[in-house]
Amino acid sequence: MVKECQIIAGNFELAGRASSELKRFLKTQSHMPKSFISRVCSASYEAEINIVIHAVGGFMTYEAKDHEVKLYFYDDGPGIADIKQAMQRGYSTASPIAHMNGFGAGMGLDNIRRLSDQMIIESSPRGTRLTLIFKVGVKDE
Repeated sequence: MVKECQIIAGNFELAGRASSELKRFLKTQSHMPKSFISRVCSASYEAEINIVIHAVGGFMTYEAKDHEVKLYFYDDGPGIADIKQAMQRGYSTASPIAHMNGFGAGMGLDNIRRLSDQMIIESSPRGTRLTLIFKVGVKDE
């Protein structure tokens, strides 16, 4: 099953909606442990918030089969100028509005990398593409 969820830039009230929908779906999958679902949804939320804070809009698609979940995040820019720097814990380019809403601590990409089994990120001024792969396993014990 593949599902698509829109993510609206700058809308902190709806932030987390796509990840909540993903969580509801994963809970229907009896073969997925709660710890796995928590790990997937935590990473999903971090990626979703990054789009809300930094992009001009985007979406997430996901697919779940057997003991694996794949998440795909797409946004419409402005892209990440220096991915290596952005991956450093504590580095943030979040706006004052994001900070006022309690976001932008610079932990997102580092947390996503730690939570996922595989993370692929590509970025240009036209947008960022993030692929996350999660496999039920050792991280979920």
